[in-house]
Amino acid sequence: SLLQRNETERRNESKQSTGQRGPHRVQVTTPRSVNYHFTRQCNYKCGFCFHTAKTSFVLPIEEAKRGLQLLKQAGMEKINFSGGEPFLHQRGVFLGEMVRYCKQELELPSVSIVSNGSMIKESWFQQYGDYLDILAISCDSFDEETNRAIGRTQGRKSHLDNLYKVRNWCRMYKVAFKINSVINTFNVHEDMIEHIASLNPVRWKVFQCLLIEGENAGGNSLREAEKFVISDQEFQDFLDRHRSIECLVPESNQKMRDSYLILDEYMRFLDCRAGRKDPSKSILDVGVEEAIKFSGFDEKMFLKRGGKYIWSKADMKLDW
Repeated sequence: SLLQRNETERRNESKQSTGQRGPHRVQVTTPRSVNYHFTRQCNYKCGFCFHTAKTSFVLPIEEAKRGLQLLKQAGMEKINFSGGEPFLHQRGVFLGEMVRYCKQELELPSVSIVSNGSMIKESWFQQYGDYLDILAISCDSFDEETNRAIGRTQGRKSHLDNLYKVRNWCRMYKVAFKINSVINTFNVHEDMIEHIASLNPVRWKVFQCLLIEGENAGGNSLREAEKFVISDQEFQDFLDRHRSIECLVPESNQKMRDSYLILDEYMRFLDCRAGRKDPSKSILDVGVEEAIKFSGFDEKMFLKRGGKYIWSKADMKLDW
């Protein structure tokens, strides 16, 4: 009857206004793990980089902290600071203060960093190491000439010397050590088993080289990554050759596009599903719940790729 129909509609409206979702309500995504690319500036020129120096903007630290607090209130458990090169801005002090804030004040279970390792000093570990769970160093090759050809270098400095130096500091200061590698035409046939085994990272993230319009591909991009791209089969062959490495975590193009919550330097979520970076409005302006609707984030793919793992160093039971 009409009365029953009206009553049903009234109940559904009541449920929605009290936060209970009716059957057609879009489920709110919880930002459990967030990647905050707070700077685009970098001292390397990796040819396939897909978060390039299109701006030099960095939020004032109090604004960045406000955004991090909003994310914590929305359910964030893990923050990963990235760039560009995150140790470049204020020589790592800005980064260190955010790391300390997230662990000490926000009490996040996991705080991590992705860096090229070239600008890290031992004094940084002495000051901030206690607050950091995981440090990932990007390394695509164990041949210096290959790293130079890729652009993962600055001047005459040895990328590999820095890698091993940072690995030792991570042991000394009890920070879990991770390696990220982008597999591309320059390193796809390389055998990395021996080097990875000796470095013994907690995770070895192996990415398939990805094209992003406006970043490393297309007319207005700062990089031309087309020459670095490998086929799905070449990527699979690389994975098969390295399957004896237990800590290997593979990331195909499809997994990468859909399964990361990425915040840019303005704290806007970036939707990469269309092969470019379409930004939401800033969480500082519209809040997390509204902005995250435009993130393109696929929570199922996030879980499928192993995005949720033991990510607090207190729970890792590591032999330092």
